[in-house]
Parts: sequence; C-alpha cells; structure tokens
Amino acid sequence: MDGEGVSGQSKKHHKFPGNRCSSGATAMPICASNTAILVARSMRVLPSVDKVRRMSGFTSRVSVVERSESAHWGEGVSLKIAVLKETRPNERRVAMVPAVADKLTKLGADLHMQSGAGEAVKLTDSAFKNVAFSSDVSALVRDADVVLTVQPPELSILDAMKEGAILVSFVYAHKEIELTRRLRDKRITCFAMELVPRISRAQAMDALSSQAALAGYYAALLGATNLARILPMMTTAVGSIRPAKTLVMGLGVAGLQALATARRLGSMTEGYDVRPETKEQAESLGAKFVDTGVDARGAGGYARELTQEEKDRIATVVTKHIQSADIIITTAAIPGRPSPKLISKAQVEGMKAGSVIVDLAAEGGGNCEYTQPGETTQVGQVTIVAPLNVPSLLGEHASELYAKNQYNLLELFIKDKAIALDWNDEIIAKTALTHAGEIKNEAAKKVVESA
Repeated sequence: MDGEGVSGQSKKHHKFPGNRCSSGATAMPICASNTAILVARSMRVLPSVDKVRRMSGFTSRVSVVERSESAHWGEGVSLKIAVLKETRPNERRVAMVPAVADKLTKLGADLHMQSGAGEAVKLTDSAFKNVAFSSDVSALVRDADVVLTVQPPELSILDAMKEGAILVSFVYAHKEIELTRRLRDKRITCFAMELVPRISRAQAMDALSSQAALAGYYAALLGATNLARILPMMTTAVGSIRPAKTLVMGLGVAGLQALATARRLGSMTEGYDVRPETKEQAESLGAKFVDTGVDARGAGGYARELTQEEKDRIATVVTKHIQSADIIITTAAIPGRPSPKLISKAQVEGMKAGSVIVDLAAEGGGNCEYTQPGETTQVGQVTIVAPLNVPSLLGEHASELYAKNQYNLLELFIKDKAIALDWNDEIIAKTALTHAGEIKNEAAKKVVESA
C-alpha cells in the first residue's frame, strides 16, 4: 500500500529481487517432509507399438517406437535434447547440471545446450562433458526432440520447435494463456513440472516440493537477517538473552523446512496448519502445534477454502500466537488461485515492535493483507518481507534438484534412444499439459477457453 501505514505511520518500500515465476511457496501437500525424500523408482513396461500409435497421435520421427531391436535408431541418428538459457528477469536457475548431463548421455541422448546457460550459477560450458553448445537458439530447438527449461520459453522459441516435439518446463497455464494456446496449436507435447501428481512414485519428479524445500530454508534465514535480535538463547557475563519465537503458518514442504531451519538456528518454534494431520509432523521437528479445532483438508493434499465462521474461529486462536512471535513465516498457496489471507491488518497492528513476517506466498498475492509482492515493506514497527521466485536465490542447488526431477521424468519415456509415451501411466497422463493439438489438463483448458 502507498501513503500512510498503520495508525498514520509511514511505510517504507524496498524492492526485493525476484520475479513472478515458478513459485517458491509450497502448496502444503499432506505427505510433506522436511528431510530428503526417499524414492523407489518403478520399472515401466512399454505398450505395444499399435497401442502407442493409437494413444499418442505423434508425427515426430521419435514419437512412436517399438519395444524391440528396431527401437534403436540407425547409425548417425539420435535423440536430441536441447537445454535453453533462462531469459526471464532474475531467474538464475538452469535446467541442466553436469551430473545429470552424464546420465542423459548414458540413456542414449544427444545433448545440446545454449551457450552460457549455466553462467548465473557459475557453471561454465567447459564443466559439461559430451555436450554440444550453440548460441543460435532457433537452430538449437529446430530439430530437437525434447526441449528442457525452467521457466516457459518465449513464443518465438515455440514457433521454431518442430511439430510433435516435447517441452518439459514449469508453465502455470493460468498465467501463460497465449503460450498454452501456442503449445496446443503447434502440436507440442508439454509436460508441465507443476502438474506432477502428488503420489509416492512421483516424488523424485516433484519439482514443486524440491524447490519449496529450498524456499523454506531460505525463509528462515530471511527472517533471521531482518530481525534486530538473535534467535538462540545466549548466556553472557551480564545475563541471559531469551530465544526468539518463530511461528510458521502452512506446514507443507516449505513450512516444515522453515520450522526445521529456525529450530537449528536456536529459535523456539510453533507451527500452524488447517489440516490436523500436520500436527505430528510439526511435533517431530520439536515445534509446538497451534490447534484451532478446524479441519480444512481438501482434495489432492491441498487445504480447502474456509467458511467465514471457520475463519473467525481460527482468528480467535491464532491471533495471540501471531502477536507473541518474533518471526512469522507464511507458506500457504493454492495453484491457480490467489493465496489465502492468513494475517489480517488488525493482527499486524498488534504484533511486537521489531517483529518480521516472511511471506513465501507473495507470488499469489501473499498471505498477509499488508504484503507487497516483491518488496520488503515497513508497516509501523513490523517488517514484511515478500520475495518472489525464492528458489532462484539459491540457484546452484535449485538447479541441481530441478535437473534431477526432470531426469527422473524423462527416464519414464526415454528407452533405448527413443521416446515411447505410455498414456496409461498416471504420471505421464497427469503431467501432460498439451499433446497432439489438445490441452490435456482440464483446469488449464477451462482457463484458456474462457480467456
């Protein structure tokens, strides 16, 4: 907000680096964990060539293959994968790292990258072995069978891609209406990384969770560095300093990682979520759980929208915890919808002087009514930090995790130097945004057709 702040106090605004892409806020999955995810990788059996042809409708030279010796391309013919340099403002990540490049080569892929793709995370072209580099983006994608990016590419790049090619990227169709139309009209098969289903077998491909874990870690550091006091208890010759108190609202992947990090930094921790089953997860990290008595479990591991009566009931319980906290980290986000408001203006006005709110849901408008996405705002004596694209701020590890997520997805349909899409596979079917001239995701289809 501009002008006067709470009770006539002025508000200061500082731009925070970041952009409105690939949200770092977690969507609070039920199965979230603050520790590294253990993955059991399933072996996939390819369908018959006739079945693949009926289901795919692909025209690309690598779209349909038989599960036999003829699946191998002849001498001099290979499966080309192209990795692009990110062009959106403040995006530091890259969709490939050397360790994953080596794995793709072993799968039989011919890997090509845009020159300087990894520069933002200090990965020089020379760090990649057996990879061909080119500065001509159009030529790079023109005959590529698979194109890998972090953020969705520009429309001109889609126009340069051949019909039937595959794009693997974050997309967020509700924000990229024209791009989604172009994917459909160009008959490009797009696997949108935000659509990977939240099932056990897909955990190794779940880029939202891997990026959210990093965002949760960084949120605790942002809170600590914007707080004018230390987090741990400290005993000195002149007396003891009490530990700070951190409240995390929204106990998905990011929230649990924020709890764990704040506790490692020495803070007392509390966790709140509208889904009661997260109580055990919070307590396993040494945090107290704020129980409001409201159960708002929704479909797909996300919290459902609250009724006004439920909101009032929650506010009564949560307000005293908000107003006693030194740091509050909010992470509640619902894909394709505005972020729910968890902290009202009145609650901010009652907070302790010097306290800090870190709003990881800023990309969707924020969880606090005073949040200004992409800015650090001073409201009275309270600092509200609302960064965008937080995973990109940890670009090195964010790139590593994202590249591994993409590799595990590619491994499902790249066999013997060829592509075979099994549409009976839940992961492939649900991750597909577009295919063969159709928008496969129903929610995205409704948004695009109504726009």
